[in-house]
Amino acid sequence: MKFSGHIDINKPVEEVVNFFTDSKNLAKWQDGFVKKELLEGNAWENGAVSKMYYQYGKRGMELTETIISNLLPHSFEASYHHKHMDNTMRSEFKPLGELATRYIYEVEYTRMSFVPKLMGILFPSMYRKQGEKWIKQFKEQIEKL
Repeated sequence: MKFSGHIDINKPVEEVVNFFTDSKNLAKWQDGFVKKELLEGNAWENGAVSKMYYQYGKRGMELTETIISNLLPHSFEASYHHKHMDNTMRSEFKPLGELATRYIYEVEYTRMSFVPKLMGILFPSMYRKQGEKWIKQFKEQIEKL
């Protein structure tokens, strides 16, 4: 399963990328985010591995992020592993003049266990809608600054 899209942000690309790379901002746009912990390598460098923790009510979730390619301020790609699924996300940041940025994203789910796969079949837009919600929240939060 794969989806992609873009959103235009009324901030210069440098500000957008700085907001994107500051882990303290994750809780502002990713629902349930608790913390990010570096496990291997150097933060934001290719090959770096981090554990990301989320809390949804009484249910916790952990993801392992591995940076595939960091070519910021232009692009960033990482893989995310969860016990029930794996996905990759590629983000690109294109300047739209000096005061705006186009954030282009592409998410591909490469592995899903039975229940998430079934949910994707029964509710095909569920994963896309969650991703788009976070992208919209990203835009809202950075434009507040």
